[in-house]
Amino acid sequence: MMGSFVATNENDKEELALAVKKQENAAGKALGHLALHYKTPEDGPRAAKLLELMGMKRVQEIPFGGGVVFYQFAVADDASGRGIGTLYLSMVPPPLATITQAIRQALKVGTAQEHAAVAGLREGMLQDPEMMFHVGLMMDSLEEVERLMLTLRHANEHDPDLKGRLRLLCNKAKPGDAEIDARMQTSAVFGATPRHTYGMYGVQAFVETDLLAGGPLGESMVIELDFAFSSHPDNMFVKTIV
Repeated sequence: MMGSFVATNENDKEELALAVKKQENAAGKALGHLALHYKTPEDGPRAAKLLELMGMKRVQEIPFGGGVVFYQFAVADDASGRGIGTLYLSMVPPPLATITQAIRQALKVGTAQEHAAVAGLREGMLQDPEMMFHVGLMMDSLEEVERLMLTLRHANEHDPDLKGRLRLLCNKAKPGDAEIDARMQTSAVFGATPRHTYGMYGVQAFVETDLLAGGPLGESMVIELDFAFSSHPDNMFVKTIV
C-alpha cells in the first residue's frame, strides 16, 4: 500500500526513524513571540534601550500618544522577517495595572503592616532568580555572555537611564570538566561567583530589572542569558542533568 512502510531490519528501522523525523520537522513549529510590559511612559524608552544593549534588534515602534509606545524587537537578525523570536514591549494594560495595585494594597506592600509573604517572595527571588516567569535566551558564545554582562554592569553603575535599575547574578558551570573548570576560574564574570548551575555543562547569567513588570507584585522581570559548552551535547539545556 502506498504511504505505508514496515521496517524489517535495522537499516529499515533507521530509515523509518529519519523519515518520521523529517516529516515532524516539516510540519514543525517555533516559538513566535513573548510580550513584555514596562510600567510607566518614562520607562518605555529605558526598557527599549536595555533590550538593545542586550543585543535585540529594534524592528519597529508605534506611538500611541501620551508618551506610550509599542515596540517590536527581534531576538536574532534573521528572525524578524519570519515571525519567530520576537519580543513585544508595551506599557502595562490598565486592567492588569489595576489588579496588580489591588494585590499590593491588600498585602500592604511598602507599609509597616506588609504581609510576611512579600518578604518571603523577595528573598526567594534573591536566591533563585528563575523562580518566577522569566525570559531565557540561548547565546552562541560564552564570550558574548561575558561581554553583555560587563556592559550591563557598567550601565547599571553609570548610564543615567539604567543606573540602579538592574540586578545581575551569575551561575557558573558545575565542576567536573577540567577545561570548563579552568575557563570558569579565569572568567571576569563567572570567576568570582560562588553560585553554580543546577545542571551540567552550561552557564546562566540573570538580568533582573524593575523597568519591566512581572510576578504577582508587578515589580520586576528576569531575562536569562544561557550558554552550553559544545563539548557536551547532552548538556543541561538539552535535558536535565544534575
